[in-house]
Amino acid sequence: MAYLVPAEFVTKMVDAGESKIFMSTRDTLIRAFMAGAILALAAVFAVTVSVQTGSPLVGAMLFPVGFIMLYLMGFDLLTGVFVLTPLALIDKRPGVTINGVLRNWGLVFTGNFAGALTVAAMMAFVFTMGFDAPAGPVGEKLAAVGESRTVGYASHGISGWFTIFMRGMLCNWMVSMGVVGAMISTHVSGKVIAMWMPIMLFFFMVFEHSVVNMFLFPFALMMGGNFSVLDYLLWNEIPTALGNLVGGLAFTGLTLYSTHYKTAPKREILTNPSHIKKAA
Repeated sequence: MAYLVPAEFVTKMVDAGESKIFMSTRDTLIRAFMAGAILALAAVFAVTVSVQTGSPLVGAMLFPVGFIMLYLMGFDLLTGVFVLTPLALIDKRPGVTINGVLRNWGLVFTGNFAGALTVAAMMAFVFTMGFDAPAGPVGEKLAAVGESRTVGYASHGISGWFTIFMRGMLCNWMVSMGVVGAMISTHVSGKVIAMWMPIMLFFFMVFEHSVVNMFLFPFALMMGGNFSVLDYLLWNEIPTALGNLVGGLAFTGLTLYSTHYKTAPKREILTNPSHIKKAA
């Protein structure tokens, strides 16, 4: 499991951010669509395992399978580009502009949402036998999430909104560590281990991930959830996405960039005895 030191993989982070900004619209959308779809299916898988075993920990341990698959295939999540693309802008890479960063975020959001929504529609059909039967325990569990994590937060007012925001921050702190984890090794086994740990943590702690929620809430609405699209946007998706942006960039992207890429000058060591005496 060849390990890259932080100075090496942080350079890869900036390079990756630059590459994503200049990627074609078609490729960006395709990769984002597949990432959203795979992560949505992984969420169904994890909840299915949790319901059938009665252990949320087992579901959390297996959820990273989806994240690992999509990153090994080179697909892109909104939570990942939130961290990587701003670094290329901060590093003043040639041709990188704020409009380019925002364009990338918009395309990845669109692709992720389309992929997650597609899987939501497919799973709603599958769980209900073509909307002709009850959804069953797994479908009901997934549907219940929508109401508890929209109107449940709304009942607490502004405190509820900031609770989602902070859950989003904590989520992408861990998820972005998984994104970076894919870069710290040149071997697949090393990448898998490094990605698995933080992704398991975020899922078990029920932090808010904007792309996972692109599946959960549309699915819940298809199952007749007692909340509206506006509830979903105002009381989950928007604060979650903002929290994902702030948490991933502040706790992972900027910290690694500032200390391993733009390293501060080293302190001078006093070797002159007279200087040492004065300092004392």
